[in-house]
Amino acid sequence: MLGIIRQKVGAGGASLLRTRSAVSALRSYSSAGKEMTVRDALNSALDEEMSADPKVFLMGEEVGEYQGAYKISKGLLEKYGPERVLDTPITEAGFTGIGVGAAYHGLRPVVEFMTFNFSMQAIDHIINSAAKSNYMSAGQISVPIVFRGPNGAAAGVGAQHSHCYASWYASCPGLKVLTPYSSEDARGLLKAAIRDPDPVVFLENELLYGESFPISAEVLDSSFCLPIGKAKIEREGKDVTITAFSKMVGYALKAAEILAKEGISAEVINLRTIRPLDRSTINASVRKTNRLITVEEGFPQHGVGAEICTSVVEESFGYLDAPVERITGADVPMPYAANLERLAVPQVEDIVRAAKRACYRSVPLAAAA
Repeated sequence: MLGIIRQKVGAGGASLLRTRSAVSALRSYSSAGKEMTVRDALNSALDEEMSADPKVFLMGEEVGEYQGAYKISKGLLEKYGPERVLDTPITEAGFTGIGVGAAYHGLRPVVEFMTFNFSMQAIDHIINSAAKSNYMSAGQISVPIVFRGPNGAAAGVGAQHSHCYASWYASCPGLKVLTPYSSEDARGLLKAAIRDPDPVVFLENELLYGESFPISAEVLDSSFCLPIGKAKIEREGKDVTITAFSKMVGYALKAAEILAKEGISAEVINLRTIRPLDRSTINASVRKTNRLITVEEGFPQHGVGAEICTSVVEESFGYLDAPVERITGADVPMPYAANLERLAVPQVEDIVRAAKRACYRSVPLAAAA
């Protein structure tokens, strides 16, 4: 496989033609409409990066002939062939190890997990082989690899397909962990991940794939790329800061709309990257609003929100006018029953209630109990 891909590295002319065709297609899309689904954003980012760099290749279960379990890789097998879009057996440990080995040799693999729950089969390669090699080799070995796929809760798929692994991977030095929300995030962050010299865990959300978001001509340009480690203020406010990532950003924005009708101005921060975490943007916002709500789908203990709370206590404690509120998933494996599943993940009304408590606009939980 590596020999075949190395032959592709020399095919500079074909790569240039593919790049031009990809840019032309996106320009046509830009003139036709101003929205794009997250699915199409991911697909176009993969297409462009594979066109621009013949060292980039995609591998995973059903990414080729079936065009991806979620159709993220639609059309890529036909365009780039089986040497660069590789269908693998159902063996995450096997193909992840192959991907890390290819990255050692200077290629840029994109490894797709059908769900990040299955990445547990491959976690030794992700942590011990990919994340630690640069440090253990004193910088002599780079591991430019992307591990991507849906993370967290979907709908009605039970505990073994609903786990959020954000805090797991974000706790490991040597990894970068990206969590896109919108189509702009998906395009810009995936391009950044593929170009990065270090291993990147790219946590998507299955329920966002079909959602459409407004997208600008700048984002559609093939040179567009978002910086890793920089959050985005999705909505400015002055009364309370709400941090969120992935699907929860949408929930936070809906909560902010409800709060605005009741006179509470909420600032919503889309984290985009949770390792490295944009602590400066978070703390600057808290110093302005004096209140903080963190939102995530994962479990409460040792979560991303806990790390954000610690950062704010360490750097901005004197600015807080109310206790920090954490909104998380329930501390139980995900139930299968739909009614229990809804209770196990954060809802918009949970964020609204927390913001009101922080702004002293409702009865505190202890008093209500």
